[in-house]
Parts: sequence; structure tokens; C-alpha cells
Amino acid sequence: MRTLARLLALSPAVLALVACAATQQTSGPTAGPAVRTAAIAPNPAPGDDAKFAAFVRDFRATALAAGIRPEVYDRSMAGISLNTHIQDLNLRQPEFSQAIWDYLDVAVSPKRVADGQAALAANDAMLNKIEARYGVPKAVLVAIWGLETNYGTLMGRYDMFEALATLGYDGPRQALGRRELLAALKMEQAGPFQPEEMISSWAGAFGQTQFMPTTWLAHAVDGDGDGKKDLWHSPADALASTAAMLAGDGWKSGQSWGCEVRLPANFPYAESGRDNPQPLSHWRQLGVTTALGKRLPQGPDDDSEGGSIFLPAGVRGPAFLLLHNFHVIMRYNAASSYALGVGLLADRISGLPGVVASWPRDEEPLSRDDRLAFQRALASLGYDPGKIDGMIGPKVSDALRAYQAAHGLLPDGFATHDLLMRLEREVAAKGSTKGG
Repeated sequence: MRTLARLLALSPAVLALVACAATQQTSGPTAGPAVRTAAIAPNPAPGDDAKFAAFVRDFRATALAAGIRPEVYDRSMAGISLNTHIQDLNLRQPEFSQAIWDYLDVAVSPKRVADGQAALAANDAMLNKIEARYGVPKAVLVAIWGLETNYGTLMGRYDMFEALATLGYDGPRQALGRRELLAALKMEQAGPFQPEEMISSWAGAFGQTQFMPTTWLAHAVDGDGDGKKDLWHSPADALASTAAMLAGDGWKSGQSWGCEVRLPANFPYAESGRDNPQPLSHWRQLGVTTALGKRLPQGPDDDSEGGSIFLPAGVRGPAFLLLHNFHVIMRYNAASSYALGVGLLADRISGLPGVVASWPRDEEPLSRDDRLAFQRALASLGYDPGKIDGMIGPKVSDALRAYQAAHGLLPDGFATHDLLMRLEREVAAKGSTKGG
């Protein structure tokens, strides 16, 4: 789902499977073309049909000015209508209170691992060629394939043009919808594809590895040599295009995404954080080892690139050393949970063991209201959490680490209910002091 996480600004907790989650309601294994009506399309409100038809008519001039042939536009947009189910999804603010361990239980389930190993074996020769050309490990490509569409079985059943036109017609993602609609038209024209072939998720992500149309224009390649870049029906095209995109984003051949690590008892937690890389020699000197207690591996770029210590569940959960390629995966989908899922699934597909340390499964995840309250409380106490948006990102974690350090707590940056209650008590006490 290339850049869809960033474009749609969703919560990190479930971004990896957002395309699959959206399509599971409406699709099964994709075999053959979709019909030109979406799977779920309630009736629009009175008057909306006429306004939508006017938008489709007026956008034609924009498309033709951008080089789209009239017959391509007319064929692509024929028969589409305003999809109010997509409008509802576009406006909805889901709760997104899933804990990362629950997310990873699904992302790296035994079945997904076994299916990934089978997919790798079945496509080994093709994957070897892609890996040799682009330098991206085949297990990483298969892991992305698995997380995005369950190895090509859940690719969506929405008409791409109807979905993107609905987004572009009105709402908070109007600019995105119009940009991607224009790109979809260019894609059809260049493909060439037939409109009924071009099925997608409700947000326009499509194919076996869930590209957006703009990403197809920028990165799609012909992986099977048939003269087309068909990410729906050709795993070779989809996986080669994904590898080309990762390579273009700076993938370092021969380097891992990272690994689980064991921290020493006196570890300086204030130095942790996904976006706080340090030379690997620094972590070695502090006594950081692999999860099995072995010395951290050494490479030529260890100190120039460095790595960061990531604690996705705080001091009570596993710790991970993140290297450069982890951040490249996040350019595919800007969620740390997704990138961690890809890395761990790729490791398991390759036969490596799973996570060694235990997750704090007794810790109840914060609701969206809790996360908003957390951000507001930090801000009220003078710690900058960034935009108050209900998302616990790096800036919130940094602010929380600063608060924890100032109050004699282990600064792991992990937001919990206990910390929220402590923050709110301090805010209340601060307010009563001012009032007195």
C-alpha cells in the first residue's frame, strides 16, 4: 500500500492491513475482472447525483488538458456513480485501539508464515531474479505481498475510477482523490488496461502489493517480460515493481532491517526512540546484544548509518535495533507497526525464530479519546506532543520520555493508562493551584 498510510493519515496500530481490512468485507480471491459497480454502494442523498455528474463532466477538461485521450476518459468514467459507502469510510474516524502485539499476532501468524514460505518456494526462480536485479531480499518482498493482499487473494473489489472520483468529488481527501484519479487515467492509457480490470480498495490502492496509481506511474516495471506492467494478474510485475520502489527509496543491499535485542539492566532509556540513531559501536559498548545474548553483528556502515533502539511496548516488552532498511520499508507504508510486521514476517519466512521477549498483554491499549487526552495533558504540562490528533507518534514519545526523565521514571516513551492518570492528576493539581 505504497504511501497510502501517509496519504490517508491513519493510526499506526493497524495501517499494515488497512487495504485487506477494507476489502475483506467485499471480496474473496480475485479471479477475473470486476463489474463496473462497487460491492457496497448505498443510494446518495437527493441532489448529490447531479452534483457528482457535474464533477465528472467538469473533470474531463482537466484530464484532457493533462494528455488523456477523450475516448479513454469517456470509457473509464462511463457508468460510475457516487459511492456513499466510500464517502462514509473517508469521513469516519475509526477507534484504532489495537495493541501492537495483537496486530503482530495477525501479521505474523503461523498460517501467514506457512503461506509465505509456500509462496516463496513456488516463485523462487522469479524472486531470485528480482533480488539479483534490485538487491531487495526475496523474503522481504514476499512479506509485503503477504501483509498487503494475503499473497494476492485480497486485492479489493471496488471500481478504481468510481472510488477515486468519489474521493475527489468532495471531502477531506479531495486533492488526493483528484490527483490519483488523473494518475489512474494515465495508467489506463499507458497500460493499456480496460476499466473493468482496474479494481482497487476503497481508497484506490490496487494490485498484489497495493500500489497507488501515482506510484505505478513512478515505479512500475515489467517483471515477466510480456510488455505490460500488470500488478493485478502478474506476481512478477507486482514484486519487481515493489523491489524497484524500495531500491529507489534507498534500500541497502546486504543489510537487514534490524533485529530483536536484549538491553542491559542499566540501559539509558532516554537514548531509545525510533528516530534517535546511534553508532552501533555505541550500543555494543553499552552492552546491547542480540535477543539470544550474542554480540551485535558488525558491518562497514555500522557507525556511519547507525541504528536506533525501538521499544514498541515500553520497558516491559521486546526491544528492537532498527537499521536503515527499516525506514525504507516505512516509506512504503509510514507506520512503524507495519515495518516491524514486514521485518518479522520476512525473518520467519526465512526460517528465523520469532520474537523472544514477552509482550505486556495485560496492558490495555489506549482508546482514541485516551490518546487525545494524553497529548493534551503533555501539552498542558509544558511538553510538546506536536499536533493534537489522537496518534502516538515519535513526537509524543519524545515528549513522554522527557516527562518520565524529569519525574524519575524509566523514560521508555510508552503511553499507558497509568501514565495518563498520573498526567491528568498533575494537570488537575496545576489547575487547582492556579485557581487558588
